[in-house]
Amino acid sequence: MEPRETSIQLIRNATLKIEYAGKIILFDPMLSEAKSFMSFVDPSQNLNPTVDLPFSIGEVLEGVDFVLLSHVHPDHWDPEAMDEIGKNMMIACQPVDLQGVKEVGFSNALAIEDERMLEGISITRVEGKHGPEGLLEELGRVSGYVLKAEGLPTIYLVSDCLLDQDVQNAVETHKPDIIVVNAGGALFMGENRILMDEYETISLAKLAPKAKLMVVHLESLDHCHTTRKSMKEKADAAGVEVIIPKDGEKFIF
Repeated sequence: MEPRETSIQLIRNATLKIEYAGKIILFDPMLSEAKSFMSFVDPSQNLNPTVDLPFSIGEVLEGVDFVLLSHVHPDHWDPEAMDEIGKNMMIACQPVDLQGVKEVGFSNALAIEDERMLEGISITRVEGKHGPEGLLEELGRVSGYVLKAEGLPTIYLVSDCLLDQDVQNAVETHKPDIIVVNAGGALFMGENRILMDEYETISLAKLAPKAKLMVVHLESLDHCHTTRKSMKEKADAAGVEVIIPKDGEKFIF
């Protein structure tokens, strides 16, 4: 890796391998094999993830300097990741999740309260709402992150949330060059939408017309309804350019 190269590789779902400021960040690792944990539609069955990893866990973890967690739902931080990632790995997370990460053996875990320098990278935490007001307590806290380093593009990892004022403020304040959106349009128990969908993603793209917008959290879980095809069709119809990576695909910026 060139020391100043910036790249983002979609592993699967929301799991990203980010090369930034000479470091490799693993974001929201879900490493389980297909159909190994519960369905989010019919919890009596193991139907998730709906697809396997594009390559081996060893390849996913190769070269990783630290892990960054938006929250600890199993489609972002699963038992397989907890087992496979070395317990001395640095794990950065939102404050509410710190104790739980430490309790499963990661002694080198740390919280990002607001803004923190980590391995030469400025990481700013952005609050998100993982669904409508009535479900926030049940679904728990979630954080997005803005990554900055001198001379490099600013990256905003939006994470699992709806398009709300916090997200809009983050875009206006930080003016990200790259935005990664979790746009699976997931429904909670078949009813309430708890992730951005195609339409909110298009609205976000219009708020940041100069940014490159990457869409992930697609076609990996049984409660997500946005597909790569539907995202592309609606973005094209709206005249909005988005990047829709395949699992395993890497983009250099």
